Amino acid sequence: MAEIVLRKYHGLGNDYLIYDPQRNNVTLGERQITQLCRRNIGIGADGILYGPFFEEGKIKVRIFNPDGSEAEKSGNGIRIFSRYLKDAGYVKDSSYRLTTKAGETEVAFLDEAGSEMRVDMGYPKFEAKEIPAVGFEGEIVNEAVFFCDNFYNATCVSIGNPNCVIMLEEVNRKKALQLGPYVENARYFPNRINMQLCRIVDDSNIQIEIYERGAGYTYASGTGACAAAAAAYRLNLIGSKVTVHMHGGELFVEFAKDGRIYMTGPVVYVGKITLEEQFFS
Repeated sequence: MAEIVLRKYHGLGNDYLIYDPQRNNVTLGERQITQLCRRNIGIGADGILYGPFFEEGKIKVRIFNPDGSEAEKSGNGIRIFSRYLKDAGYVKDSSYRLTTKAGETEVAFLDEAGSEMRVDMGYPKFEAKEIPAVGFEGEIVNEAVFFCDNFYNATCVSIGNPNCVIMLEEVNRKKALQLGPYVENARYFPNRINMQLCRIVDDSNIQIEIYERGAGYTYASGTGACAAAAAAYRLNLIGSKVTVHMHGGELFVEFAKDGRIYMTGPVVYVGKITLEEQFFS
């Protein structure tokens, strides 16, 4: 039987497996993805980065959650996959463009090894139709929304994927685990949603706890960090440059004058993993 080779990386504890179809012959489906991501019977990961695919001169990646659902975008995933492309020799320049389900993203390597990157994350969108969210009109900014047992001040923002940011005076893992499943699966969000609980530390620092659609509690999230920063910036709670503190570490987020978001952060290579094809039988 053929062997299957994967690479594992993490960005601040948010870990992904790279499955390169150019170097493997097995086609991954939902069952295989969930099996690989399960930490007790598989390798364990917060998701699968499936690629690269080369189409019309573009480099593309597909991003899958541990439950097998496909995500539009992942900030940590983009950084991780970019590091893999550099390590594997697909990308040799100091910057390039990567295509995800949400569109194209420009990535700049800040060191020779590609361990630190600055990513153009695009423009935040607050309109209900962009999330999407039902039962709302126009933008969802600091709206009182009922989840689980109470009303919470929520700001919903798309960073290419849907996010619900809830401002609180104190945030912790326990609260994220308690509230996360209700927010993710709330009737307002037909495609489900990622949740960030956000505390303003000062005008250049915020702290967040994250519960991700299809993944659960997560140590770090690039899009989550950008979404929380975008919500805080829109509410005039922070300046144009902010450090986002998460369970797994920190990301730096800055806003250009036109509102475009840039994210800077690290990636760590964990190792090469070889599986027998019979793992999937």
